[in-house]
Amino acid sequence: MEEASQQFLYPCSTRGGARAAISLPRVVVHFAVESATTVTWRIAADSELRVHGQARLWLTRHCSPYDYWLQPGESISLERGERVWLSVEDQACAEVSITSPHVERHRMLRRWLARWRERVFDIGTARRGR
Repeated sequence: MEEASQQFLYPCSTRGGARAAISLPRVVVHFAVESATTVTWRIAADSELRVHGQARLWLTRHCSPYDYWLQPGESISLERGERVWLSVEDQACAEVSITSPHVERHRMLRRWLARWRERVFDIGTARRGR
């Protein structure tokens, strides 16, 4: 492999003031918002929405009295469970990315089921051995 992917740095300090690499995976969703359309999105995890390209993006949040106009390069933080509506002005097309940390769903339930299976299997093995 001749090319290596970029390494993203997390700005928290470690010993000696060096920057540490991000250890958790992130999920990035890229999409375009066409003119004369409105896109709605329910935020699954705390996220950052960033505008790319040439067009300004109009954003409305559920239960918020304010609307936001985001210029290309600007970003806004969104909270888990929020619903947002996105649109663009004029005949432009906006490129948008939503970045969030990878969330492992039902992790505790999976652990509980795995422990339950181990115990049931151990009991079955003990009975067969008699």
